[in-house]
Amino acid sequence: MKRALILLFLIFGIGACAPAPLSPPTATPPPKQTSAPTAIPPSATPPPSPTTAPSATPIPPTETPPPTLTPVPTVESLKAVVASEKLICRYGPGANYLYLIAFNQNTPLRLIGRAVGNGWVLVPNEPQKCWVNSQFIALKEAGEIASLPPMYPDGYKIPVSPYYGGTTILSVERTGDAMTVTWAEVNVSAGKYEDENMFPYIVEVWHCVNGEFIFDTLGSRLPFITFADESGCSSPSHGRVYVQEKHGYGGPAEIEWEK
Repeated sequence: MKRALILLFLIFGIGACAPAPLSPPTATPPPKQTSAPTAIPPSATPPPSPTTAPSATPIPPTETPPPTLTPVPTVESLKAVVASEKLICRYGPGANYLYLIAFNQNTPLRLIGRAVGNGWVLVPNEPQKCWVNSQFIALKEAGEIASLPPMYPDGYKIPVSPYYGGTTILSVERTGDAMTVTWAEVNVSAGKYEDENMFPYIVEVWHCVNGEFIFDTLGSRLPFITFADESGCSSPSHGRVYVQEKHGYGGPAEIEWEK
């Protein structure tokens, strides 16, 4: 009995003295997963919402208007004086028309008209008006040649020949900017010439040269002539042919052509 008690005491004593078993370490639970975070894009200004473009009337480019040309006031006449040693006054407004009279230097003149397209001016010589080249005169009063009234081709008629009629245009041909005009020949008697240098044909031409519409008076000894006529002018080119002899002019025969 006594031994049994001692054995029980040893058993309980040993159990009481044995260390208590270690508890396993407590794991910290991972944080509770929430919904994934929303990615924030880089800061940027959002593009404007497309809208309908406003209706607008297109504005044409600004153009500088051409300068306004002030018209030259017309005068009835101008006073002038001959500036060259001799100045020939002719039946028509050009160097190839018949000679009428010559004025000495410093002769006073009254100018009453001008030819449109060249520099010749009309003088009221009696009994026959005649034409002088304005390059060889000096104005004696304020004014300019352009202010004289236009007198040719309208407003003045060259003298008509009592002996010869006009000619007939046979052909008008263009080669590039060159015009060739041919007409029927008229045989003027040698006694009907003013001098050996006089042309039996006078050709008046209104044509385009270097972009300018000009008036030329040409002379020819043969029944044809060639002259320039370029593009670039708004006025239609034209001309006419006279037969010339010392008493006057036969014709004219009109020349017409297309550009």
